[in-house]
Parts: sequence; C-alpha cells; structure tokens
Amino acid sequence: MKTKTLKLACIADDFTGATDLANNLVRSGMRVVQTIGVPDAPLAAEVDAVVVALKSRTLPAAQAIAQSLEALQWLQAQGAEQIYFKYCSTFDSTPEGNIGPVTEALMDALGCDFTIATPAFPDNGRTVFKGYLFAGNVLLNESGMQNHPLTPMRDANLVRVMQAQTKRLVGLIDYKTVAQGETAIRERMAALRAEGVGVAVVDATSNADLLLLGPALKDMKLLTAGSGVAIGLPGNFGLKPSLQASQLPAARGLQAVVSGSCSLATNAQVAHFKATGRPAMAIDPASLMNGQSDAVVAQMLAWAAPRLKDGPVLVYSTAEPDAVKAVQSQLGVAEAGALVEHALAAVARGLVDLGVQQLVVAGGETSGACVQALCITQLQIGPQIDPGVPWCHATSTTTAAKGGVHITLKSGNFGTEDFFSKAFDTLH
Repeated sequence: MKTKTLKLACIADDFTGATDLANNLVRSGMRVVQTIGVPDAPLAAEVDAVVVALKSRTLPAAQAIAQSLEALQWLQAQGAEQIYFKYCSTFDSTPEGNIGPVTEALMDALGCDFTIATPAFPDNGRTVFKGYLFAGNVLLNESGMQNHPLTPMRDANLVRVMQAQTKRLVGLIDYKTVAQGETAIRERMAALRAEGVGVAVVDATSNADLLLLGPALKDMKLLTAGSGVAIGLPGNFGLKPSLQASQLPAARGLQAVVSGSCSLATNAQVAHFKATGRPAMAIDPASLMNGQSDAVVAQMLAWAAPRLKDGPVLVYSTAEPDAVKAVQSQLGVAEAGALVEHALAAVARGLVDLGVQQLVVAGGETSGACVQALCITQLQIGPQIDPGVPWCHATSTTTAAKGGVHITLKSGNFGTEDFFSKAFDTLH
C-alpha cells in the first residue's frame, strides 16, 4: 500500500551517511524509515521520510548513477514530494565523481534545471565559507582527508571540485546572501539560473545558516547536501521536534565494536578504547591474502568468544595512512579494501551469532558490508550518540530469533575520542 504521508525522499550514497541524515530528520520531528538498498516492495509504513541507503560512493560513476536512478524510481512510486541526494560532509569524491554525475543524472530524470550543493554540517565542524569546505579550523585538504585511501580530497574549493564533475555551470550562494534569509536566497538562486548556472554551492557556517536556508528550498524538486541541511526541512512540512520519534526497543545481549575506518577520528577512538583496558584485536590486511580470510575470521571470533561476557570487545583494521598505503601497494587499492570489508563483515556476522545484540560499526564501507552480511534491509532510527550518529534497531533473518539487534553505523570522521565506550552508555 502506498503511503500518503511521504514528504521527503532521500538517496544516500553510503550506509553511515544514511543514518546520519535519518538522525537529523528524526531529531527535527520526522518519522523516518531507512532502507538498506532499494526495496523490492512498496512502502507499507506511515512515515514522513524515507532514506534509501546505497553503497555507491566509491563505485564507478555509471554504477552509482544506475543505483541512484533505481532508488529515485522507487521513491517516486511512493509518492515523494521532494528528493534529497545525500553525500558525505567531507564531500568524498574524485574528479570523476560520483557526486557530480549522480546529481546531474537525478536532475535529468526529474526535469530539474537547478539545484544546490552543500556538505555543511556545523555540529561536526564541517562548514562552507566562500565556497571552501572546512573541517574544524582547517581547510578540508589540510584535515587528513588528503590521505583518504579511496577518495583523497586535495582541493577545498567546492565550486572548483563540483565543476570538474559536472557539465552544468556551477555557481555560489555566499554567506552574506544566506545571512539575509529566505527572500535573498531565492533572489540569488533566480539570478544564478538566469546566468545559466545549474548547481549552486551554498555557504553555511552555523546551524542558523542552515535554518535560514531551509525555507528557501521548500519548492525545489531536488536538493543535494550532507546531512546538515536536513535540520531546516521538517519545518517546511509543518513538523516540530518530538522525542517519540527516536524511541527504540529495550537493549539486551552482548556488546562489540567492529572498526574498518582509517580516519584520524577513528584512529583516536580505537586508541582510546584500548587505553581503557578493554580487549581489542587488529586484523592485518596482508594476512587475508591467498585465501586466508576464513582462517583469520575464525581466529578473531575464537579470541572474542570468551571475552564478550565481560563487556564490549573491539575488532579493527584501523591503521595509519602509511600502513594503509603499504598494503595497497601489495594488493591494489580496491582489492585491499574489499578483503578487509568482507573479513570484518564476516566477523560482525559471527559476533551476532555469539550473542552480540549491541554492535557499533565504524567506517562507511565497513558499515555497508556489515549490514549486508547481517541481512538487514530496514533500520528504525533511535537516539543520537554524537552529532550525525544515532543508535538504530533492526530485525533480519539473521537476528529475528534474538529479537533484533541494536546497531550504530558511524562515519569514520564522526564522534568524540570516547565514542566506542560512550555509545553503550547512551543506549542504556
């Protein structure tokens, strides 16, 4: 049965980013369902927004476009009023895409000649000023993202980055215009359209800017952004924040953390967890070569099994950039990443089989592999741990007998140093 209340339809290019977006929508009063991949049946739930989580961020552009258009087609069939293409607040991409190519494909499919682009998420230190993306107090390309193993960001100028990925002309709505509010923003958008601009990067240095931007986007068929813009959208539909939207079933079972991110933030979180004296074991990507993955996974699970009863354990492949590059030089970038993802996903599945029902997963690619291994197709969004990272609850063919699993999918760059420990405290 098609829902009559689907106001906002979202396409996210990875799984952690999807929960990040869903979290902001829930906190702003929207009833949200997140799907893992494109559903094969109509939406039955009465909700205000749906976030379709894809694993398309690092796919070849043609595949990312195909998946995004498939998601769009399904969302349109559910009666969506507005489409939101969500990408990372660090604008993870390369000169070839995928943010630009997917944006243009969605614009073409919707008959849309203008949209905005802004990854701003001030709650997590991601701000846009004069078209430049900052991570904390430094430009993006000085933040550690220049060393990202898959999508190294070496230019913080989003107008330049987006222009390299699109055929449409890219312009800027700067902070002075945003500060003047809805009317000024709309006038600037009209002027840019008259100049032939198809995509406008928007400055935002605070949540106040995002709340000013929100009303100006009310009639836009397609908007593209990180998750920050979401805080200004529910008001367009007459919705207000509600605590009831984030209630989850009571937590039970054992606790574990699986980490595959190599970001600076996750490196610090792994180090903090280990410093507290909690058990942690690293997977050496080189050990997965030559068909040894199954043996390594079995070793990890045998190590974890007797320790789980005493509290959370951590299995990780997190490493410093130089260590990552060394492995990539042996295996190749794609092969090294895939080996680690599959191994960590198998570990996650094994941990759940051992009784883990509270699972923290760090890293976008790792999160995607883990939810697929756990056969999770839908997530109920719960309370926030840190900005952009909520607890979720899922029931799948793997977890149904246990009453489901509480899971959080953390973007590599998000969270405080004590995130892994704090997450379980928040849930309880």
